[in-house]
Amino acid sequence: MTTDGCDGPPPPKDSMERSFANLSVPPWTKQITFRSVTTSAALSVVFNVIVCKLNLTTGIIPSLNVAAGLLGFAIVKSYTAVIGQCGLLKQPFTRQENTVIQTCIVASSGIAFSSGTASYLLGMSGKIAKAADLGNTPVNVKKLDLAWIYPFLALVSFVGLFSIVPLRKVMILKYKLTYPSGTATAYLINSFHTPRGAKLAKKQVAKLFNWFSFSFLFAGFQWFFTGATGDCGFANFPTFGFKAYKQKFFFDFSSTYVGVGMICPYMVNISMLIGAVLSWGVMWPLISKKAGDWYPADLSATSLHGIQGYRIFLAVATMLGDGLYHVVYMLIVTAVSWAQKSSEKDSSVNPDDSSAVAKIKDYDTKRRTEYFLKDQIPVKYAVAGYVSLAVLCMVATPFLFQQRLKWYHVGVSYLIAPVLAFCNAYGCGLTDWSLASNYGKIAILTLSAWVGADDGGVIAGLAACGVMMSIVSTASDLMQDFKTGYLTLASPRTMFFSQVIGTAMGVLISPAVFWFFNTAYSVGDPDGKYPAPFAAMYRGIALLGVEGLSSLPKHCVNLAVICFCAAVALNVIAEILKHVEKTYRIYRFIPSPMCMAIPFYLGGYFTIDMCVGSLILFAWERKNKQKAKEFGPAVASGLICGESLWSVPAAILALVGVNPPMCMKFVPGTAS
Repeated sequence: MTTDGCDGPPPPKDSMERSFANLSVPPWTKQITFRSVTTSAALSVVFNVIVCKLNLTTGIIPSLNVAAGLLGFAIVKSYTAVIGQCGLLKQPFTRQENTVIQTCIVASSGIAFSSGTASYLLGMSGKIAKAADLGNTPVNVKKLDLAWIYPFLALVSFVGLFSIVPLRKVMILKYKLTYPSGTATAYLINSFHTPRGAKLAKKQVAKLFNWFSFSFLFAGFQWFFTGATGDCGFANFPTFGFKAYKQKFFFDFSSTYVGVGMICPYMVNISMLIGAVLSWGVMWPLISKKAGDWYPADLSATSLHGIQGYRIFLAVATMLGDGLYHVVYMLIVTAVSWAQKSSEKDSSVNPDDSSAVAKIKDYDTKRRTEYFLKDQIPVKYAVAGYVSLAVLCMVATPFLFQQRLKWYHVGVSYLIAPVLAFCNAYGCGLTDWSLASNYGKIAILTLSAWVGADDGGVIAGLAACGVMMSIVSTASDLMQDFKTGYLTLASPRTMFFSQVIGTAMGVLISPAVFWFFNTAYSVGDPDGKYPAPFAAMYRGIALLGVEGLSSLPKHCVNLAVICFCAAVALNVIAEILKHVEKTYRIYRFIPSPMCMAIPFYLGGYFTIDMCVGSLILFAWERKNKQKAKEFGPAVASGLICGESLWSVPAAILALVGVNPPMCMKFVPGTAS
């Protein structure tokens, strides 16, 4: 093996790159291989099923980077070992190739989120409009059809990749932004490919597959008792009694959300539990007593003008308050940080001066910077790509929406988007927060109000949300990938093309997976298995933009304003405590308004599952913190993957008309 070519003294013993000093780094054209692309494609289907199911149930998507990197390593390492024993292995499995697999999978599953199949696109459908009485007029409804969904996603999903490329060297080298998720993923992949890391990875893979098998088989076991109706099976077990069950407080034996709870921070799960108690335990019972006074008593439970209106718009107000606060806060932090770093005179690498690499003393930094600057991506190509795709989208998108979204609406979005993409990517580098959905909500309000109800403002606003979210989300994802590539010596060109390949996979796979679920199940039914809560919420935001506040039930506006202000106040209090009180760090115990708002519409059943996951992880950490740290994510990923994949054979059985053979129901002991 040849060395990497870095001159100077030998690297220090505590250097990560020291472990790889005697290994050659393949050129970028050999970092993307046929086996990495095919492995990514197979795992992308799995992860798209998982993300689609999570989107359609609660909309909470945990970080799946660890599972993607771990499974990619396990699969390729397994069959390269077999091929190697046969003497047929031509190219060893490298960390750069592992990075490509992880990048493609995460980019593909990211499209499952930003594509809006469970939020803004589904919110356009008549099913959602009719179910919640949300602007159910022909001009504000669009039938879901793969014939226009595929072209729309193809148009909007790739533009964001070109918006942030010119700033990659400034953000990674000059300002040294952290990008916590990208950094953590890189260290994970680096550790896999060291001798000790490979041993630990094998143990983690074993744990993942053990719990995957348990979760899959347990989900299959539960299926036998679900019958043909919606209230059968373990998922309807009245854990805390029938009174609590009617208010949607019960444990529904979901391995998926136990696993999600193990991955999500403790305060996320506790915040959702607090939100569930406040809404379904206090607010909705009190408001329901006002039926006949605040709203007509004979309305359907899903009507926007009844109790459902309070559930949706109080959740929307809380989310908007939290989102607006974070957008403003992030803009301020970004501006201040950019100004400070621009005025600093330090020894940071000048990204436009490759000779500065020779002056770097730290071995790891020198080696990584050398390879990061090795394969340039010309700025002119990035600008040309953005402009070309933006013009194409401006011309083609209005035809997909029967001119409800005009070319100049799209044009304004693409003029503003690069600035917001920079802010989101920069803020993500500082805090690991991506505010793509918040920028999407702002686009909904702005465009829907601009177009108006009579001209299809609901559809225009939701479509504009897709344009904005796709750009802003993919821009921050790509910069995370650049950071990961920087730390694993994967070429910037490798990262860019891996993201393009993964995005293309997502564009092809995500709509197909959603269509599979939508065909097999009653997606969007508030009381069904897949309620798709964010579809109704996003449509509610669009309706708020076109109709204002006049359509809401009595006192709903006042309560919404209170929720909006409370969301802002909680964030302000947490931020003040973070800077003032540092002894006990009380700010850690301030609940998240965004998380509190999620159960407003759905109920508390999934929060119980997630808190059980937190409790399991907490007990494990108390017993053996190191083991919990090493194997907790693998166990959680196995629980999520197993039950989520059972939904595929369950859906196939439903499509061919095979119903579960038994129905297990729970009734009060006094029932006859």
